[in-house]
Amino acid sequence: MTLDANHLEYPHRRRGMDHRRYEFSMLGNRHPVVWPGGAGVALWVNLAVQFFPLDQRGKPFAPPGGMSTPYPDLRHFSLREYGNRVGIVRCLEALDAFGIRPTFAVNAALAERCPGLLDRLIGRGDEILASSWHMDTLHHGELALAEERAVVEKTLATLRERTGQAVAGWVSPARSQSLHTPDLLAAQGVRYMGDWINDELPYAFRTDAGELVALPLSLELDDQFLIGANLHSEWEYAAQIIDACDFLASEAAKTGHGRLLALSVHPWLMGQPHRVAAFESVLEHLAGCGSIWSASASEIVTAWRGQAI
Repeated sequence: MTLDANHLEYPHRRRGMDHRRYEFSMLGNRHPVVWPGGAGVALWVNLAVQFFPLDQRGKPFAPPGGMSTPYPDLRHFSLREYGNRVGIVRCLEALDAFGIRPTFAVNAALAERCPGLLDRLIGRGDEILASSWHMDTLHHGELALAEERAVVEKTLATLRERTGQAVAGWVSPARSQSLHTPDLLAAQGVRYMGDWINDELPYAFRTDAGELVALPLSLELDDQFLIGANLHSEWEYAAQIIDACDFLASEAAKTGHGRLLALSVHPWLMGQPHRVAAFESVLEHLAGCGSIWSASASEIVTAWRGQAI
C-alpha cells in the first residue's frame, strides 16, 4: 500500500526548528549582553517550594520527586514535607550567609497548605513566581484546554492575591507544557517562563497573546536531576556547579557575551544535614566569583530586554 503524498507533509517544518515559537540563532551570533556592574554571568537561584499531594494521580506521568509507592506513600510525602519545614530554613540561611538572592518557584496550593511558610517567603521581599497549583497538576497535550486554563488562572490569581506581587514568572511542574501553555501564560500577564531549557541566555518566545521571554532553567544543573535521578553525590553536584560557573565566566570574558547560570534547588534535597555543606561550598564559590551578578529572575529578564536586539 502506497501512502498519500500529504502523509509526509508538515506545515511547520522549517530550517532550525519545526515550530515558529522563536527564531533559530547561534549563541555566539547574538547581540552581546553585559549584565549590571559589568558582570559576565547572571545568577538565577530558583528555590523550588513545592507541594506533592499524597493522593497523586500521576497522569500522564508521575511528577519527578512525587509519590512512587502504593497509596499512602508516607515515606516520600513526609520527606517532601520535611523540605518545607526544615530543609528550607537551612537553604535560606546558607543563601543569606553568602549574599545570594533566591527567587521562589511556589506551588499555589501552599497558600492553603502551608500559609506560615508562604508568609515567611513574602516577608523576605524576594520574588515569587508561579509553579502551577501543585506538583501533580501537570501540563501536557492530553489536558483539555479549558481545564489547563482554569489551573493557570487559579494559580496566578491565588499567588497574586496572597503575595501582593505581580507574579510575572512561571515554571511548570516537571517543566511540562501542552501546546497551549505559553499562550495561556501570556494571556494572564506572565512575562517569562523557565520550562524551555535549551540556552544560556534569555530569548524572545512567540505566543498567540504576545511575546514571552524564555528564561532557561537548566535541567543539567538541577539538584533533583543530578542527585535524585542520576545518583551523583552531593559533592559531585557541587563540583559540576562550580565547573559551570567557572566555564561560563571564562567564556563571557573571552567573548564579551554575557551568560546565564540558572540553578534549581529543592530544599528537601539540599537542606539535608549531609548535603548542606556541599550546597554551602557552591554558594561560597559563586559569591567569590567577581563576574557573577546575583539577581531575581525578573531583574535578569529586565536587564536582558534592555539590551536585546
